[in-house]
Amino acid sequence: MTQLSLFSADLTPPLGADLGGLLAAHGRLEADGDGVRLVIPLVDSWRASALVRECRVRDVEAHVVEDGPGTMLRADPAPVLSKLWGQWRSGDVKTMPEELALTAGMMRCWTIAAGRPGGVGYLLGLDPAAPEIHEFLAGRCAAIGLAGSLLGPRGGGPAVRIVGRRRCTRLAELVGTPPPEAPAGCFPRSAH
Repeated sequence: MTQLSLFSADLTPPLGADLGGLLAAHGRLEADGDGVRLVIPLVDSWRASALVRECRVRDVEAHVVEDGPGTMLRADPAPVLSKLWGQWRSGDVKTMPEELALTAGMMRCWTIAAGRPGGVGYLLGLDPAAPEIHEFLAGRCAAIGLAGSLLGPRGGGPAVRIVGRRRCTRLAELVGTPPPEAPAGCFPRSAH
């Protein structure tokens, strides 16, 4: 029997800022006359279903759009997305908020969007179009007890690889219960 961490995504209230986890992955923000949208392409349909729910509990409506070989999640304009725009962008470039602290909810969103078991450890996928934020995110992971190594494209990345029973257990505790759509073994657990 395992004990839930008091900081687990299962026990902390969902916040709009948690959607920054989609930006830590390969999500992007788009602004138009209606406001700011969040868009993220997803290869697996289970991720799209789970993220629609994660958006909804954070008062952001999102829809799944079929896009060629994959699926696209598109969030409707919302005030919280405008706030993320101000924090995660500098001109046309995705940047990291200097004061960013990775929360359980943010780690959950990141994991649903781009997490996967690796040959060794668990991989948190990064945005290949924003390599300048990779090291910063790896440092923020280390600050919450998830020190990992950066993997480049040849190593199966870009991703932060979390290795070791204690770190993988910490990640599993943070992100909480796997979404019901997630195939067995896709979500973090201490055995990774």
